[in-house]
Amino acid sequence: MRNTLSARDFSMLIALLLIWAYFVFAPMVIGNDYSMTFVGSRNLSVLAVDLSITAILALGMLLVILPGHIDLAAGSGVGLFGAIAAVLVFWRNWHAAPALLVGLVAAVVAWTLMGAMIVKQRVPAFIITLGGLLAFRGLHWLIIRGQTIPVVRGGGDNLYSSLTTYYLPHWAGYALAALVIAGLVVAKRVARRRRMAYGFEVDDGELTFVKLFIAAQIVVLFVLVTNQFRGVPLPAVILGATALFVWVLTQHTPFGRYLYAIGGNEEAAVFSGVRVDRVVIGAFSIMGLIVGLTGFMQTAYSGASTSTVGQLMELDAIAACVIGGTSLRGGRGSVAGVLFGALIMASLLNGMTLMAVSPEAKYIARGVVLILAVWMDVKLAGKAA
Repeated sequence: MRNTLSARDFSMLIALLLIWAYFVFAPMVIGNDYSMTFVGSRNLSVLAVDLSITAILALGMLLVILPGHIDLAAGSGVGLFGAIAAVLVFWRNWHAAPALLVGLVAAVVAWTLMGAMIVKQRVPAFIITLGGLLAFRGLHWLIIRGQTIPVVRGGGDNLYSSLTTYYLPHWAGYALAALVIAGLVVAKRVARRRRMAYGFEVDDGELTFVKLFIAAQIVVLFVLVTNQFRGVPLPAVILGATALFVWVLTQHTPFGRYLYAIGGNEEAAVFSGVRVDRVVIGAFSIMGLIVGLTGFMQTAYSGASTSTVGQLMELDAIAACVIGGTSLRGGRGSVAGVLFGALIMASLLNGMTLMAVSPEAKYIARGVVLILAVWMDVKLAGKAA
């Protein structure tokens, strides 16, 4: 059997193009003098950093949502574990590497414990992570003592801050693009052969070529544009590595198949021999790892740990997942969809910032997007049923 191309496959791309068109042409209508700033190389590099931070957290959220759970503590964890590393660097005069390692281990332990409480004590993830949201936020404020804690101490190493300030040399960007494109072609061919060998649906040859051609163009265009500013930002490389890890995990390992099986029908998964407890705890442990990484990047991007770092980021991550086609009931979702959803969210926030939209309006826009995304998820689920 072969998949065919439908208009629904382009729905997110159409929505993204409409958003970009609005932020390009709206300034012309209202008389602002930065009409082409949104698509300029400098702003697109900034957008790449914004996207990377949001998308990395959303990829972790995907792993939690697939088995039918939710994580409301992610944003507070971003602030807390970024603050732990910043305090160790600035106040305790630690080198950045061990400070980041301590924060990362603490994040994994915290999320593993939450996962264990959810599956062992049969407490809904909504309640456990809501408690985590409050507790982690309070701990964050307690640790920084209401102050602004820089991520670099005078005369110290700048490893922490370089997470979002380092850019690849131009030649390295082109080499990375060639490597990514070659990897995409090989991965697509291998996956296609395996699916055909087992009699599964595959895209026809023309559709496969179109997808690969568009993906290659996007990669090359991204490198060309970012090289016009300073080069490919390091956060984009970290995002690529994280996306590859999550894609391999969900699509090419038993663990990933178990995530989808649990979300689709947990009772059937149990009868099939799936160790549901271990899989869910594992998903939360990986989420903790990603929360810690996102915390370091968001804190480094802000330049310091403040009381607002990570605020509401869990909602952006959830919205990115749902916009990208992930079902809040579990059992459905993809890495590509999450990346598109995160790009839509990041584009909205970036464009509103350029247009000097008030914080109140930004909150309203994020809320409306989240409501619409969940509404679409419910409607699509109803039609599927």
